[in-house]
Amino acid sequence: MTLSSDDIRHLADKKITEAQLNEQLACFANGFPFLSLVASATAGNGIRVVSDEELAQYIERWNTYLTRDAHILKFVPASGAASRMFKNLFAFLSSSSDSPSTDFERTFFDQIDSFAFFGTLDAACRTNEGMGVHELIAAGRYKAVVANLLEARGMDYGELPKGLLLFHGSADGPRTALEEHLVEGALYARNQAGRVNIHLTVSPEHQALFEQLVRRVVPAYESRYGVRYDISFSTQQPSTDTVAVDLQNQPFREADGTILFRPGGHGALIGNLDAMDADVVFIKNIDNVVPDRMKPVTVTYKQLLAGILVDLHDRISNYVRLIDSGACSPEQVDEIDRFVCETLCVRNPSMPTELKDRIAYLRRKLMRPLRVCGMVKNTGEPGGGPFFAVDPDGTISLQILESSQINMSDPHARHLFEQGTHFNPCDIVCALRDPYGHKYHLPDFVDRNTGFITQKSKDGRELKALELPGLWNGAMSDWNTVFVEVPIETFNPVKTVNDLLRPEHRN
Repeated sequence: MTLSSDDIRHLADKKITEAQLNEQLACFANGFPFLSLVASATAGNGIRVVSDEELAQYIERWNTYLTRDAHILKFVPASGAASRMFKNLFAFLSSSSDSPSTDFERTFFDQIDSFAFFGTLDAACRTNEGMGVHELIAAGRYKAVVANLLEARGMDYGELPKGLLLFHGSADGPRTALEEHLVEGALYARNQAGRVNIHLTVSPEHQALFEQLVRRVVPAYESRYGVRYDISFSTQQPSTDTVAVDLQNQPFREADGTILFRPGGHGALIGNLDAMDADVVFIKNIDNVVPDRMKPVTVTYKQLLAGILVDLHDRISNYVRLIDSGACSPEQVDEIDRFVCETLCVRNPSMPTELKDRIAYLRRKLMRPLRVCGMVKNTGEPGGGPFFAVDPDGTISLQILESSQINMSDPHARHLFEQGTHFNPCDIVCALRDPYGHKYHLPDFVDRNTGFITQKSKDGRELKALELPGLWNGAMSDWNTVFVEVPIETFNPVKTVNDLLRPEHRN
């Protein structure tokens, strides 16, 4: 396509090259290839199920690792407003009904004083309306209550990110989702020196609010848990934005003629993760937190995943160093081959037969970032599924796939998808250094042929949006991956405000 001088300046401002633009436009025209599936990963076949004895051993393994001078990090994607969490309440505000008419609305108002934010909401209502929440409800002014919750004149929850919302009650008062991550970090990610490192990816417009909350609450948590927090932030870079197109796959232009670019999805955060200087990284979504009474199971299984990770990383390091020593016997090559095939579930139907070629292949597969991912039994919750899939080089490996990456018109692929027993709750622990302590360059391990095209609208006009390979999908496609079964109790996301009324989110 021919770009105007204004287009070129706009691309320069976004730090996006013309070649990148054309590459993105080609994705809309050509789509993304479906991944070829071999099998669903299930318990005992791609998903490890640990015994009680192994659980205790791996927890001890992690606690021993924490005595090292290691850099441990919690990485929390926390950008984006929580508006979808309040979709039902926004619909109520714009409806013609002045009183609750749906089950969702009735549940919200019937149990409104059970929310951790009730006290703040009640105070906002008294300031703005001259009456508390229950008085407004008695007067039939339901919409005034919701307006004070969602709008800027009240609590502004319709625009704030989830990390800044009051999620749970505690003995010390209501806590935001961010504060729950602070507590978690102190319980399983403190190093020998008592330092807890937490990094949050946030939107530029919200960073100052996060920093303000951190300054206000951190001293009390440091005192309570005997730790020192090092909390940092980053934002999704404009250069990771992707072009939007119209239904004819031409760049979508705004009213002033400017080409529209949109955030490229959480897969863009692989650059943020790559910038982290850490040995072990815990990745967990901002909204998957629980109050203190539910934390023991979360902590136990985080320690399990981390213990498995450091054990595997040590074994990989020993094998790589053995290979590099030049003293690897044929029997030891067979041992390494079994480890790669059986433990890492990396299987090559066309394995080289020459010894030197086998060794080179095995070393290449070992020298990759490592992740251990929790998998919970599928109970109908949304989430990427665990599969054995064919990689671009013909290797079969474990992958976390979304349904959009699977050809549902292929009966075999659809059967494997429907056969799935587990899903990924974004419970991941990563090792980002090679056996010699050097950081991997994570963009080198992204499958650029994966991504998502979604239908959106802007200003009443339809458009198609491009999302980059998902952070735990295509962006980690060429990592070594191990799946471990964890209990459903470790997965408690808050997708709607009424999810906070579930038993697991109550004190």
